[in-house]
Amino acid sequence: MISKEAVKRGYNRGNYIVGAPTPPAWSVAREATGTEAGLQRDPVSLNAQQIEALRALADEVLVATPDVVAATRDWWAGTMIAETGGKPATPHAVVVRVSTAEQVQAVMRLASEAAIPVTPSAGRSNVTGAALPVRGGIVLDVCGLNRLLSFDRESQIVEVEAGMFGDIFEETIQRDYRMTMGHWPSSYAISTVGGWVACRGAGQLSTRYGKIEDMVFGMDVVLADGRLVTLGGYSRAAVGPDLQQLFIGSEGTLGVIVRVRLKLHRLPDYGRAIAYGFSSFGEGLEACREILQRGGNPAALRLYDELESGVQFGLPDSNVLLVADEGPREIVEAVLTISERVCKELGTKLDEAAIFEKWLDTRYLTGKSAEGFKRSPGLVADTLEMIGPWKDLAAIYDDVVKAINAVPGTLAGSAHQSHAYVDGACLYFSLRGDVEVADRAQWYRAAWDAANRVIIQYNATLSHHHGVGLLRAPYMNESLGSAFAVLETIKQALDPKNILNPGKLGLTDTLSHEAKY
Repeated sequence: MISKEAVKRGYNRGNYIVGAPTPPAWSVAREATGTEAGLQRDPVSLNAQQIEALRALADEVLVATPDVVAATRDWWAGTMIAETGGKPATPHAVVVRVSTAEQVQAVMRLASEAAIPVTPSAGRSNVTGAALPVRGGIVLDVCGLNRLLSFDRESQIVEVEAGMFGDIFEETIQRDYRMTMGHWPSSYAISTVGGWVACRGAGQLSTRYGKIEDMVFGMDVVLADGRLVTLGGYSRAAVGPDLQQLFIGSEGTLGVIVRVRLKLHRLPDYGRAIAYGFSSFGEGLEACREILQRGGNPAALRLYDELESGVQFGLPDSNVLLVADEGPREIVEAVLTISERVCKELGTKLDEAAIFEKWLDTRYLTGKSAEGFKRSPGLVADTLEMIGPWKDLAAIYDDVVKAINAVPGTLAGSAHQSHAYVDGACLYFSLRGDVEVADRAQWYRAAWDAANRVIIQYNATLSHHHGVGLLRAPYMNESLGSAFAVLETIKQALDPKNILNPGKLGLTDTLSHEAKY
């Protein structure tokens, strides 16, 4: 059973504190706690009276620079480059920790009245800089909202506060209700339920269970002026646009998610996997397309190119496809029958037990490091995930890898297909560079620019599940085209002072009172 194996082996937190953010490994070796900011501009400061007012309504308020640096540090490569270069990313802010929705409302009312920027924050596992307070102000830490509130057994709907960490949440619903979310992102143990929703995340079994936007039944959100609104609450409806979806993926720019109601699944009682190798990545993509379009929807359908097949499975001359499913035996066998029929037509059977065992052990390492490459102080490794239609995916793969490899200083570009649907799939690229330490930021942006030029050229989508944050902000206007103005209009309507997480999603970081007309 995939989920049981994942709990037992795949999500070991080591010495990390369960139910709390974990610092990136690099931060343990070097702490940059100076006051020169790497990624902030004109940070807004709070006066003594405002800080005292926050202390009166919050659980804790942190103002010391080392505390702010530690409480805003995330897992984005841009943050790492800044901090290991001697400049903490966002040292100028006030961290406000709360544990109730009423406290969130009170903080937002105070911030709205004084036009103070507010950046919602929780697990800080994001890899795009989505929770960095680029304009300073208040960092609203909602990890204290960590209670599981209720469970509707007949409807299989659970209500949980947004700050509960994923490992605690999944452990609780499995133990107490024999249920699962089926949501297994690689950040599972260091991310929160609200963070999954705010960044429109995906788990490794999304082909079976869906992405987070498919799992949300309803939620409560605090708006910029402190009002609490309830959204959703229905399976399907025809009562105008789905307003709930407006906030899923909004990255804290439209409101602060405080409670979420989620659709659960019964724990699976059966699981099985098969594995095949293909002579090209394109042939492997064709097999994946056929599986989905013939009606198969295996929990995991993951295709690795030759470089990543070599790193993960020791098969550098093959493009390895793992197909794994879980659930009722009859459904699993039907799905794998379809999958095997397709794979036999195009590929070569591999040792499925060895491939599956290796995948369980190493699936979070592929693409996350520069394993197999030389290591130096100028090493940069990152991942880029996007989604496009089947008709373009093979060409996008070829052109993005070629574009990454053409950037001076690149060690290698590679990819795997991580999530698949009837109409398209997500390609998860890895970028690795080795340059002079002073040139890391330049190489990093050049590699991202090169890859995204290709993605925009094919009119594909910039991100499948990591989100936008600061990293993809430069590409949003061109990518969304005429729809970007609609996003700006929505932001202006819901947050006219632009105090909620300014500068994200490609939106301006200029506060309304700073605008020049």
